Amino acid sequence: MTITQQLGATTTRVLAGKVALVTGGSRGIGAATARALAEAGADVAISYVASAGKAEQVAAELTRDHQVRAAAYRADQADAAQVAELVAAVAQDFGRFDILVNNAGVFAGGRVDDPETDTAALQQQVAVNLGGVTAAIRAASAVLGEDGRIITVGSNLASRPTRPGMADYAATKAAIVAYSKAAALDLAHRGITVNVVQSGSVATDMNPEDGPTADAQRALSALGRYGRPEEVAAGIAFLAGPSASFITGTTLNIDGGYLA
Repeated sequence: MTITQQLGATTTRVLAGKVALVTGGSRGIGAATARALAEAGADVAISYVASAGKAEQVAAELTRDHQVRAAAYRADQADAAQVAELVAAVAQDFGRFDILVNNAGVFAGGRVDDPETDTAALQQQVAVNLGGVTAAIRAASAVLGEDGRIITVGSNLASRPTRPGMADYAATKAAIVAYSKAAALDLAHRGITVNVVQSGSVATDMNPEDGPTADAQRALSALGRYGRPEEVAAGIAFLAGPSASFITGTTLNIDGGYLA
């Protein structure tokens, strides 16, 4: 079932002629977002760091099912130089660049007072979740056309951490909110919008519905359930489209009422 079928909407290719890059697009929210953008008519590039087979499969699916151009690129989001090269390659290969979706991210937990906490994993998390996003936004700002779109996938934990061990992860997600608000001011004169989608508990490989904290996460949501990647993707696709042209510097919570 497609995004528009799930939402009960009529399919329209409002993004026809646009080129989008979705980082971390081989699975989960990233893959669902790539499908939503392609369904709306955009040509889509996705990046991956390890799942080459999955990424190529998603790209082939987009071309087959939606008759758009699609390609997969390997890039480590922790390496700012690779991120810049990724953005430049997409702009050159596709001939333009209109939409950046910063979806790639990692999770590492650990209490600040626990000597056993893996601090190297925490630093890697900062490099990917914050450094990868800022590098992508800087690189994209050089190639985005007028009325371009930048959307970053954040987390509701940035606003409300609910259990110990979340400090570093929550900080990376809170930082991209502040960065995006400021970047929205920098890029507004070109009609480029910059927004964040804060997702709640969504059923992905990183956070499965049968995981050890799943019941606790459901209890924190007003709707009492996990979200689907397609539900977050629908919000991202909206912010990428023409109807969201007057929305910038804001945060859209797609969290089932976690922050209600």
